[in-house]
Amino acid sequence: MGGMKRSNFKDKHRGPVETGPTQRQLRAGELVRHALVEILREEEIHDDDLHGVSITVTEVRCSPDLRHATVFVEPLGAGIDASPVGVGPAVAALNRHSKFLRGILGKHIDMKFTPDLRFLHDESFNEAARIDALFMRPEIARDLRREGEDEDN
Repeated sequence: MGGMKRSNFKDKHRGPVETGPTQRQLRAGELVRHALVEILREEEIHDDDLHGVSITVTEVRCSPDLRHATVFVEPLGAGIDASPVGVGPAVAALNRHSKFLRGILGKHIDMKFTPDLRFLHDESFNEAARIDALFMRPEIARDLRREGEDEDN
């Protein structure tokens, strides 16, 4: 390796290479996620759009300065369908109450700053279901079978 130079996360032609979240961001996100799960389980939020709705916090992504957190949620129950239209009111209600939730969060976590919260619907479940449905289509299943396999396998 004598003559090779190693660039520090930089591409000569495109500038700095995008990297994922730091360990600090990941740890803070998990800390906030666990605290929010407890808060949503214990606290009563008086909003008709959240009545009878169970909120699953799937992921929290913190900004590099840890002052902002994007909270991905999946509302379940009370006749909510998984479409963005069906979960929209519940996510909007969480965003309306984000300052209230942030105030409670500050008492549950030990961080220099309590991050501002922004709630978004987690689309990964819908995307996984869409991909599963694609794999179940007969023409796709046929293409995925290896040569020599019969229709029964």
